[in-house]
Amino acid sequence: MRLLLLAVALLAGCNRKPEADVPKPTNTVVAVVPVVRQPISNSLNLVAEFRPYREIDLMAKVSGYVNRISVDIGDRVRTGSVLATLEIPEMNDDLTRAKASIDRSTSDVARARDEIRRAESANQMAQLNFDRLASVGKTKPGLIAQQDIDNARARSLETGAQLSAARSALASAEHNVQVIRSDENRVQTMFNYTRVTAPFDGVITRRYAEIGAMVQAGTSSQTNVMPIVRLSQDTMLRLQLPVPESVVAKVKVGFPLRIKVPTLNRSIDTRITRFTGQLALATRTMEAQVDIPNSDLSIKPGMFAEVVFQFESKPDALVIPLLAIDGSGEIRKVMVVNSSSQTEIRNITTGIETAEAAEVLTGLSEGDKVILSGRSQLKPGTTVTARLSSTPAQGAKN
Repeated sequence: MRLLLLAVALLAGCNRKPEADVPKPTNTVVAVVPVVRQPISNSLNLVAEFRPYREIDLMAKVSGYVNRISVDIGDRVRTGSVLATLEIPEMNDDLTRAKASIDRSTSDVARARDEIRRAESANQMAQLNFDRLASVGKTKPGLIAQQDIDNARARSLETGAQLSAARSALASAEHNVQVIRSDENRVQTMFNYTRVTAPFDGVITRRYAEIGAMVQAGTSSQTNVMPIVRLSQDTMLRLQLPVPESVVAKVKVGFPLRIKVPTLNRSIDTRITRFTGQLALATRTMEAQVDIPNSDLSIKPGMFAEVVFQFESKPDALVIPLLAIDGSGEIRKVMVVNSSSQTEIRNITTGIETAEAAEVLTGLSEGDKVILSGRSQLKPGTTVTARLSSTPAQGAKN
């Protein structure tokens, strides 16, 4: 019996496993980032192209042959500079004819004025003779025949009519001079149009016509009207910005912008000059424009620029990655690892958001550890092992 009990004890000792071989429960490892204080700003970056402030193809105002072109590409011109002249032979004849007509009409006016002076003299003499005869006839009746008085009166009326006719002739001659002078002015204006001048200061960027080429008037309905040159104003430039619909409501005249010109390694602080106020249906964007002074001509039309819209900014905000946030709108949640290494859900409110980070207004404190991923597999109160992510809250600028 004693031997049987000893055998049972030995068998039980052989079947017992060492304590070191019993598995221990392990905690889930989660990646966390601490809530940190850092600057955050909400901005929009657009790419735009510098364009001349004004750029036009200069047309001839009258049809003719190019007689001379005094500019070529790259030449800088001032307002009023003659760029080209046209040859229209028949226009010289029209101008000569108009001048001759004015000279003839001026002579007619002078002749009509002489007629008025003669008619006035004759009328005065006739009126004076009539007045004398009528006076004598009243004071000494019968001394002068009534027939003579009537003849004097008729002569006075006749010379008065001649005076009126002379005045009408003068008015007609003066009017004719005005008509012919207007025609001369029209011909002179058309003659002046043979000179193609610069409407503003700028640079010639293209030359279309050559000497001897026939060009049509810019007002012609023909579709093959050829310009003379292209003129661009580059001392002032424009940036045309396609503003997305999502930020259209924030864009106002005078809205501050920062323009970066990578080619020149240069930044310009400026403001929106104007905008259309409506969206393009095809792109759902609104065009805004910025005027950029370029007096030193360092920026060339066609260069690209990066335009930064700075909407909101805070220098010291609580920031976490967007990856750590669940939900949208006003109901937003994060999962944190508390001091007891257990998971906990917090309700938060957010402020400024960028493409990668968000400002936390309430619900978290600096140093809290928020879980980045795998939250759907965790429940509140789960004991976990927190491992700091190698990339804490970044992307605070957008």
